[in-house]
Amino acid sequence: MARVVVEVMLKPEILDPQGQAIARKLPQMGFEGVAAVRQGKRFEIELDGPADEEAVERIRELAGTLLANPVIEDFEVHAE
Repeated sequence: MARVVVEVMLKPEILDPQGQAIARKLPQMGFEGVAAVRQGKRFEIELDGPADEEAVERIRELAGTLLANPVIEDFEVHAE
């Protein structure tokens, strides 16, 4: 059994209000020196078979059509 991880993040030019809210709260909680925060999503997908080139490509297609909105989000696929 293999695992593939898909990490989804808003594109840099897209406003991230949740990340901004977290960044504003950090100094109040005693965490200094953080310049910015961006939030994202992580999906861990377990495969029945190996994470070969074909399987990873299928997960890439899945990520681009279901897990991420390619208009406003970037994604990376990693086989573990």
